[in-house]
Amino acid sequence: MWFDPISLLWWVFIFYLLMAPQLQHRSLQAARRKIMAMISKKRGSSVITLIHREESVGLFGIPFYRFIDIDDSESVLQAIRSTPPDTPIDLIIHTPGGLVLAAAQIARALKNHPAKTTVIVPHYAMSGGTLIALAADEILMDENAVLGPVDPQLGQYPAPSIIRAVEMKGAEKADDQTLILADVAEKSISQVRNLVAWLLEGKMDPERAREVANILTEGRWTHDYPITVEVAKELGLPVSTEVPPEVYELMSLYPQPTRTRSQSVEFFPALPSKRETK
Repeated sequence: MWFDPISLLWWVFIFYLLMAPQLQHRSLQAARRKIMAMISKKRGSSVITLIHREESVGLFGIPFYRFIDIDDSESVLQAIRSTPPDTPIDLIIHTPGGLVLAAAQIARALKNHPAKTTVIVPHYAMSGGTLIALAADEILMDENAVLGPVDPQLGQYPAPSIIRAVEMKGAEKADDQTLILADVAEKSISQVRNLVAWLLEGKMDPERAREVANILTEGRWTHDYPITVEVAKELGLPVSTEVPPEVYELMSLYPQPTRTRSQSVEFFPALPSKRETK
């Protein structure tokens, strides 16, 4: 059978466009598992990752924006169940947050694991990510990494702000929908507050645990307020900055999708001086 070379090249090109992103993604997954195996061997732990980066997979490189969802909780819970009771768990988190239900399920499972649990935050673990971190026996954070408040969000509004709006305006002047939202807001804050206090049991005395739970849920800060290592330590959270260097290497294998605009950040390492090279 005779093949037109041009047509053959064209079909090879189409096949490359279809398969190259998938092959690249598989290569990244293999590299990630290799580093996770290194961390596991070094720390004698089961390593789980919950990393939400924009990843482009497919012909057109469409980015997928990820948050903590039920699929995540199912996968993490399965990983925790698969870990022997006497084996420590290292959970690496990089997330803007997500569903309270999903984050609470992960946090409870982590809290109930008999062996030591560690949450590692190389960059940020906001909202639901913080809720999960509070469940761990130890939180390893980069010196510049941040956590965040865990006040519930009802749609686009923080639950504490809804309650405050009703208090300022007066219940008699608020419409029925706002009053209903305020009622739900009070319940959601109480539920998350009780969960946080329970997660902190054993890490501080009960009175302090309740106080910290109030601070994190009362709307003292905006929902995106960065809780730094220093603030976390002031709150009494079991925080350390001894992040394993392999974690940073692992994070580099979760690249952001190719941007259409020009690169805004570039880096060139300092070259050794002539004296140093002699």
